[in-house]
Amino acid sequence: MSLSDPLGDMLTRIRNAQRARHAACVAPASKLRANVLEALKREGYIRGFSLEEVRKGISQIRIELKYSEGEPVIKEIHRVSRPGRRVYSKIKELPRVYAGLGVSILSTPRGVLSDAEARAANVGGEVLCRVF
Repeated sequence: MSLSDPLGDMLTRIRNAQRARHAACVAPASKLRANVLEALKREGYIRGFSLEEVRKGISQIRIELKYSEGEPVIKEIHRVSRPGRRVYSKIKELPRVYAGLGVSILSTPRGVLSDAEARAANVGGEVLCRVF
């Protein structure tokens, strides 16, 4: 089965798993998904992730979700730039998510970065998702 928005699918799996209070969830593996998860891990929104090989040539990512006092750390997570409407932002025009309490994940020429890392590197790019 082909997906038109694989990153959106992974974000929905994370959202659904946290609402159901699961400790972990799985998604098909790709480099972009792994880079986004690495940015979420650096920002402290997930506990971690690991690559698992299902069979030869087919891998999946196991995402360890994070909870604080029984409540999910991720309150909301949604896709900004979709296949039908790409959203790009200059670094000076990048809005702060909930006045700096949340993060935006960007795909930049220097890799997938959070908005704070992109501001420090002074690079803009495609706004992939917002997390609070």
